[in-house]
Amino acid sequence: MLGHLSSETGVQQGDPLGPLLFSLAWYLDDGVLTGRRSAVLRALSLIEELGPSLGIHINLAKCELFSHFGNSMFPPAVKFSHHPNLEILGAPIGDYPYCSKFIAGKCADARKLLSSLVDVAAVDPHVALSLLHLCGSYCRLVHLARATPSYLAGSLKLFDEEVRRCFSSCFSIDTTDTAWTQAQLSLGFGGLGLRSLSHHSCAAFIASLSTSGCSNADNVHLQQAIIQFNDQVSTSDAITAEAVSSTPVTQRSLSKKLECHLFNSLLGASSMADRARLLSVSASHAASWLSVTPSLALGLHLEPNELHASIRWWLGLDTSGGSLCPVCSQKALDPLGHHATTCTHGGDVVTRHNLLRDVVANLFRQAHMGVTVEAGYGLTHDNSRSRPADVLVTRWEKGFPAALDITVTSPLNPAILDESCSTAGVAAVAAESRKHVANDPKCFELGWTCVPLAVETYGNWGVKARDIFPPSLSTCCKPQCVKIKGNS
Repeated sequence: MLGHLSSETGVQQGDPLGPLLFSLAWYLDDGVLTGRRSAVLRALSLIEELGPSLGIHINLAKCELFSHFGNSMFPPAVKFSHHPNLEILGAPIGDYPYCSKFIAGKCADARKLLSSLVDVAAVDPHVALSLLHLCGSYCRLVHLARATPSYLAGSLKLFDEEVRRCFSSCFSIDTTDTAWTQAQLSLGFGGLGLRSLSHHSCAAFIASLSTSGCSNADNVHLQQAIIQFNDQVSTSDAITAEAVSSTPVTQRSLSKKLECHLFNSLLGASSMADRARLLSVSASHAASWLSVTPSLALGLHLEPNELHASIRWWLGLDTSGGSLCPVCSQKALDPLGHHATTCTHGGDVVTRHNLLRDVVANLFRQAHMGVTVEAGYGLTHDNSRSRPADVLVTRWEKGFPAALDITVTSPLNPAILDESCSTAGVAAVAAESRKHVANDPKCFELGWTCVPLAVETYGNWGVKARDIFPPSLSTCCKPQCVKIKGNS
């Protein structure tokens, strides 16, 4: 290699801070100058004069001038156009026909990607669902919603329709409008995270103007977006142009208000069983199974039939097929799958319990807290055959062992439905209480602490589980030092 590469003032190539610092006045190698003709011409002259000494060389052949006047004052190499329609950083600027056509073109491009996801789903639907959620739906074109006025929301519906068609084709599910509304909610509200671009476009546009410092209460486009937003939220969540102009608001906060109203609308129009289901699936971390990266090696991958059934069950679609339970042949399978997840015949419930037990036991083993599985058999004074500890953790708080007793319960159980349809987590709390009644006396006699771990069939863990899992996971992540005689 001959010669050497000299380091100049500023960030180095590849430095992640480079684009951030450069975009304070420019975005990578793209820039926009706007203003009076004399001001724009002067700025262009300064870039041509001072740019080379800073390593910036302007390519006039790639520059475009948009003006109602002529271009006689500008270099002839600059392209010129009278019309106001242009694209900047992937967003359209211009009249309604141009912007609508531009968005339609982007939707057509997105259709190609969505068609590819259908091919992926034919091989691995779990991977296809993850890709659709993370990069194929709302996030794909949200930048358009942030950069275009809300009156173009109708054009963005084209994309929403493409996403729905892709979902139906990928998973062979013909969703009802109610189920699709739930699917469009974020994971925190019990959906699939396939947000509607047109529904959230007003929130995106308002937040874009508000946080950029360019919002003005008299801006017509801002006022239109706020009217559209207020029509889709409760009265208490309504906003004003003056408020968002004076205090920046985030897109996340506005979208949360939209989703909260949509979720409450679903609750209000649902049956008791569906309300209990919606409250359970929207509980904290209940939808975590939808956010993990599919991995066979980590045991985090669902087979096609498992995924299809899980999606239908999650969205409240009929999973019964109108038949009797193939295991017990005694009860008809209900549409929401309550019997399928609670039938005690055939061993499925026991298998599910034991799998959960093993996962919990491995968690505490990794934390080096001392684990014994199925402890307590015949140890009490009455020689009871019951085992108060599915997992006995010997190194618990204050030196006392803890008896972790795992139980799975359904919020659709008729005995608890009146409460679970109005309050989230009631089924898990009731299951914890039953475990305390059954195991507290035995654990007291053995000097153990009774810790019931109750989880609802939709993934909503009880209070005790939420209390113990975070510190346990923290312990697992701490480095362990093991000393061996003679070496360390």
